[in-house]
Amino acid sequence: MNWVKNSLAPKKINTLNEKSLHAALKRWYRKPGDRLEVPLDGYVIDLVRKGLLVEIQTANFSTIRHKLEALLECHPVRLVYPIEREKWLIKLPKSKGEKETRRKSPKRGRVEGVFAELVYFPRLMRHPNFSLEVLLIQGEEVRHFDARRAWRRKGWVTEERRLLKVVDRTLFETPLDLQALIPEGLSEPFTTLELAQTLAAPRRLAQQMAYCLRKMEALAIQGKRGNAWLYARTSRARAAGLGKDEHRG
Repeated sequence: MNWVKNSLAPKKINTLNEKSLHAALKRWYRKPGDRLEVPLDGYVIDLVRKGLLVEIQTANFSTIRHKLEALLECHPVRLVYPIEREKWLIKLPKSKGEKETRRKSPKRGRVEGVFAELVYFPRLMRHPNFSLEVLLIQGEEVRHFDARRAWRRKGWVTEERRLLKVVDRTLFETPLDLQALIPEGLSEPFTTLELAQTLAAPRRLAQQMAYCLRKMEALAIQGKRGNAWLYARTSRARAAGLGKDEHRG
């Protein structure tokens, strides 16, 4: 596969408005000898470790796509993405005299949730310079009330996200690493509905997994059953992972 460098001059990332979660994860990830906020090729890199560029992305992957594509031309890059396995919601007082409230969200994040973001650039997993690390964390989301935005969450707006603890981490270096998230007991070929049922996950997530893995050549379409596409694992992703060993960090 040919990786064409972005013809547009890359833009620098503004670090003056760094969010709490991003800053906390950068401190947690840092090891002795790592360098932070390193200017390189027109960008500011979150962390550099012995030649490995580490970018921590706490929001939508679409905003970092062009930066990754530009840097991958000449450098090994690792994208670090946190998923909240557990989250506590903090609502600040609306007015004087009220107290802030704190409750645990019933939602629990899972590693597979990264596919919801990978849809923006699934083929990058086949790039020999790219790796992805998913962190499962415990966090807090602080919200304040804004009557002007009552259409969203009844006026409650996210002010910041905070890191409480990193509880697990998983490194994905090749498409086959992500393919391994498909349960071993799932017989082939399978539909996204069957994948969702086996994972006990929403079908939307199963569809995102199938789409990404197919683009990575870790899944192949095997026809249809009724109106549903059938998928099977493929070992073709192994070839895409060749050459990555030299960039392991």
